[in-house]
Amino acid sequence: MADQTTANTVGAAGQNLTDSPHYLAETLIKNGVKHMYGVVGIPVTDFARIAQGMGIRYIGMRHEEDAVNAAAAEGFLTGRPGVALTVSAPGFLNGLAPLLEAKENGFPVIMIGGSSSRHVVDMKEGEYEGLDQMSYAKDFTKESFRIDRIEDIPLAVARAMHIACSGRPGSVYIDFPDDTVAQTLDKDAAAKQLWVANDPCPKMPPAQESIDKALDLLASAKNPLMLIGKGASLAQAEDEVQAFVNATDIPYQPMSMAKGLIPDTDPHCTASCRGLALRTADVVLLVGARLNWMLNFGEGREWNPDVKFIQIDIDPNEIENARSIACPVVGDIRSAMQMLNDGLAKKPFKASKEWLEMLAADTAKNDAKFGPKENADTMPMGHYNALGAIKKVYDKNPDLYLCNEGANTLDDCRDIIDIYKPRHRLDCGTWGVMGCAVGYAIGAAVTTGEKVLYIGGDSGFGFDGMEVETACRYGLPITFVVLNNGGIYRGDFLNLGNDGDPSPLTLTYEAHYERMIEAFGGKGYYATTPAEVEQMVGEAVASGKPSFVHVQIAEYAGKESGHIGNLNPKPVVGPLADSECTKYPYKEGAHM
Repeated sequence: MADQTTANTVGAAGQNLTDSPHYLAETLIKNGVKHMYGVVGIPVTDFARIAQGMGIRYIGMRHEEDAVNAAAAEGFLTGRPGVALTVSAPGFLNGLAPLLEAKENGFPVIMIGGSSSRHVVDMKEGEYEGLDQMSYAKDFTKESFRIDRIEDIPLAVARAMHIACSGRPGSVYIDFPDDTVAQTLDKDAAAKQLWVANDPCPKMPPAQESIDKALDLLASAKNPLMLIGKGASLAQAEDEVQAFVNATDIPYQPMSMAKGLIPDTDPHCTASCRGLALRTADVVLLVGARLNWMLNFGEGREWNPDVKFIQIDIDPNEIENARSIACPVVGDIRSAMQMLNDGLAKKPFKASKEWLEMLAADTAKNDAKFGPKENADTMPMGHYNALGAIKKVYDKNPDLYLCNEGANTLDDCRDIIDIYKPRHRLDCGTWGVMGCAVGYAIGAAVTTGEKVLYIGGDSGFGFDGMEVETACRYGLPITFVVLNNGGIYRGDFLNLGNDGDPSPLTLTYEAHYERMIEAFGGKGYYATTPAEVEQMVGEAVASGKPSFVHVQIAEYAGKESGHIGNLNPKPVVGPLADSECTKYPYKEGAHM
């Protein structure tokens, strides 16, 4: 085999040359890229094959959206950009939604897109899959570049690394036109021009004055609370956050992808008493969390009207994004938390015993209320007891990476299954999209080599379910679990017309999703009771092989829009103004 560090070809004058695909692969490798997720085709098929031959593990996906999501998961887990590859035009467009999702979630990812000849596209001559991809990508990413010359490949990769990692992480697009793919460069010149991005994610400590002010505010609080967002997970600040909790006894509320930064079973965790904690906290320390729609923008009945916020964020544009912030702390989270810990020597404070006891009492009350639902044997199952059975398996396997999507399946899973380790839960996050978690599961399995548990609803799984074939092809240790209630939100909605078609929210309740994986060599299971769920999920996880557990729950299990029905306004007049138009009147917990 030819030298795999750079391609050698003999030019007309006999000089040794490298070409763009080899040079780009070599540059990525020098910058620490180990994996690439993608869908090949014109003009990047040979680039994928060359990259694979040079040592990058290439994971061939079934859809570009899933490839970018897999790369984004790698970025979240490692703090360095994952890399995805797409073909031109339609393939590129399929990658835009997850690029924007990565930007909104703060996941570092680089998408490389093959594209058509520039001069033909620019003159609109009708090129094959012609599209000005670099311009389209600008609104979906932190930055978008086009490589017009082979000499610029190291520059493009270095800039992409810096932009994807530094500040608030996010997505970067690199356009790789076919006329650049065909270019060559003298090998010695290429070697001299290749460099590695230097410190792409530098520390950015905040001003000491802001740290002092934050500690003063916390010391003056009657009911201080820390709210931890996925920014703290991205920053890998678990040691600093845990030390702060240990030193101050401050209770904390984790957002979904911050679960496990400190184990959810820690007595300071307010996950089971979130409502009371938010309503009564008077000073809230936001650690990598934004006051967006998931927190009702820091206002309304959910919050103490007199609450004061301290906001730690690396991006100054995120400060006061929705309301006044009493103390902005602009800097990277690890540095900020270390400075807060150091500052406790001069400005110590402790959360009061009365505040902690009040929260603990509310936690105990709520746990007693919902515990029986999670452990019920009632048939057919609902989300609570199905997920309660899965929780028993997860509690025995706390190293599992959990990837979660759906509506009720997402919301209830967040509440029911405890996470014990940082960055072990991945879901749709800030933007709230579905069709991401199977890609995340593949990215997590490839990146870590560890076992992954996917939990999705039948609707959410439908967006990216074909990727079970990818999991089987690469022998990834993923257990897929789908809760099937036969519909979007639930399966018993009625068609308001008379044409005999299913309602817009109805899916196939009689489906056997587990048979999908059997078609590709994986093992499928079909569960109808909590005992079967626990036994089958446990067996599938223990196997370490691609597996699928179909969990049949009641058609009437679930709420329309899950926990965010307030975002789904009803018509003012007509039948939907007065009822959900379901076959069975739904009551909370009626199926339990």
